Amino acid sequence: MVTIHCNYDYLTRGYKQTEDGFSRLRFLGLTSCMLLHVHPDNPNPRHIKTIIDCLKDGGIIIYPTDTIYGLGCDIFQPKAIERIARIKQVDPNKAQLSFICNDLSDLSKYCKPIDTSLYRVLKSHLPGPYTFILPASKEVPRLLQSKKSTIGLRIPNNLIARTIVEQLGRPILSASLPGDMVEEYTDPELMHEKFENLVDIVVDGGNGGIVPSTIIDCTQPAYELVRQGAGIWEMD
Repeated sequence: MVTIHCNYDYLTRGYKQTEDGFSRLRFLGLTSCMLLHVHPDNPNPRHIKTIIDCLKDGGIIIYPTDTIYGLGCDIFQPKAIERIARIKQVDPNKAQLSFICNDLSDLSKYCKPIDTSLYRVLKSHLPGPYTFILPASKEVPRLLQSKKSTIGLRIPNNLIARTIVEQLGRPILSASLPGDMVEEYTDPELMHEKFENLVDIVVDGGNGGIVPSTIIDCTQPAYELVRQGAGIWEMD
């Protein structure tokens, strides 16, 4: 059984998209979640605030990126991270979890100092469909650090995801949805039906992709392609 950690005011807010636009509904019970439509090119500030309030309360969201939809939470909410780990059926202390930043200005806070050549690589590929594994700073919660004290950094080319991070003021977790059938997770309404008892908000930013991000390990002088995904990687 999964416990939803939200305050009463949040639990008594419900929303859905109707032909007349975005309307507010009251719902009873503690297992319902919102299907929240957010315009991909012009996110409504009120909708973004609803998402931010949820994250600050320790809530979990499903949200769009420039590749596939992901599970997310505030990286400084350990109970929310543990909830996501239970959904994915992984040990949070062993899982390779990454997080989304708004821009490269977060590098100095969450990563150890990097050299100029690596910074240029990041700048030339981000925002984009890449996850870069980098040495973690002490600011990163231990629950998110691998045994090698590394983190996965994402800056997706998706306005909704980056607006959420910008307004929250800190990164959000970036975790894939459980299972191997990625094609099942392209339709927000289907994701809402499948995960409505496990998450608090499904952010509908349109249909998602089926190819995940490209992962590059940059912790050694010779960068290693860990997973070929949506991003093209041509460096030797």
